Amino acid sequence: MPEMIDLKNPTVGIQLSAALSALGANAEQLQHALTHTENTLSLSSDFIAEKKVWVGACSVPLLVHVPEILKTVETRNLRFALTALQQIEAELKAYVAQIPVKRLAIIIGTSTSGIADNEDQLQGYMQGHTTAQVIQKKQEMDCLAKALQIYLGWEGIAYTISTACSSSAKALAAGQRLLNAGLADVVLVGGVDTLCKLTLNGFNSLESLSQGICQPCGQQRDGINIGEAAALFLLSKQTAPTLLISAGESMDAWHISAPHPEGQGAAKAMQAALDLAQLKAQDIGYLNLHGTATPQNDAMEIKAVQQVFQNYPVPLSSTKHKTGHCLGAAGAIEAFICQQILKAQTWLPLHQASLLDAELDTQNYVEHAELSHKIHYVMSNSFAFGGSNISLIFGTSST
Repeated sequence: MPEMIDLKNPTVGIQLSAALSALGANAEQLQHALTHTENTLSLSSDFIAEKKVWVGACSVPLLVHVPEILKTVETRNLRFALTALQQIEAELKAYVAQIPVKRLAIIIGTSTSGIADNEDQLQGYMQGHTTAQVIQKKQEMDCLAKALQIYLGWEGIAYTISTACSSSAKALAAGQRLLNAGLADVVLVGGVDTLCKLTLNGFNSLESLSQGICQPCGQQRDGINIGEAAALFLLSKQTAPTLLISAGESMDAWHISAPHPEGQGAAKAMQAALDLAQLKAQDIGYLNLHGTATPQNDAMEIKAVQQVFQNYPVPLSSTKHKTGHCLGAAGAIEAFICQQILKAQTWLPLHQASLLDAELDTQNYVEHAELSHKIHYVMSNSFAFGGSNISLIFGTSST
């Protein structure tokens, strides 16, 4: 039996994980995509009328059929989640075989739920087609967590977190808290969001979509690319090769759709994660930026980094030019990236290669993927509408 983590320590073990995104379906594809310069986004005309936009679409074939018991809530989101889950399903079932089902919990982050599967019906209804059938249950926020609970036959706590772009990072933090509170023995956490017209048109109306491939911290940055992803993690208090060390959260509530311009909330979240982990900024071997490539977000995030890391040149990059902004799943897919970095100990994700903003070009952006020394801790930032901020710290059990 592996060594158990000290119950006084918030650290929990990542026993299993799986992810699907524009980066591919396995660790090898993900590493190649993040350490090479070729484009992983695709140009699509499926979402906004008379306009093509770059999106981070997942090309991995998804599960075609769901079990009959889930037919009433079948959505692309659910098929996305089940496709990812099947990568680890056999190992997951073996891991929890001796644990009472009432001690098995699920927390999922999402921002779109299954609304994409109602979009055509909603359009028909708005156009006066009274026979259009909108199945509300498919787009309810708790739909996915409950569906996964039914699929697995678990009976513990199951709920969804929807705080826009911080949703799935908060799901990881919430799972850690459940374990440390003794309310569950194992928690399946993660995030799932799929491409849909609602989000693409919403961000287009905010004039936040990039005209090309997004350029985090770039001189010519002009907005985001939307992406889709599913990433799942099985957490327990049992130690594992990679660990969720701590989470720091803050809520600056500066503006409904804009962060505090000085990065106050973002800095508080990063510092809170460090304090809970009892680490110094110099202990962080890599920082995954939220890095959306909008003018305001990037400027405030670098100010926050400067406040927390000061003169320490932490290696950092944004990965959203490779995945797109995966909204409610962003925190989870970037957590998966951080986990793979710690597992491999050979590479870091390249930052985008366009000309950097002169006012932000004081940081140690990752320009060469090769990692020449072992790193023990990495941090990942997720910042959302309304100032919902979270920073996660991951580590290795060999520290």
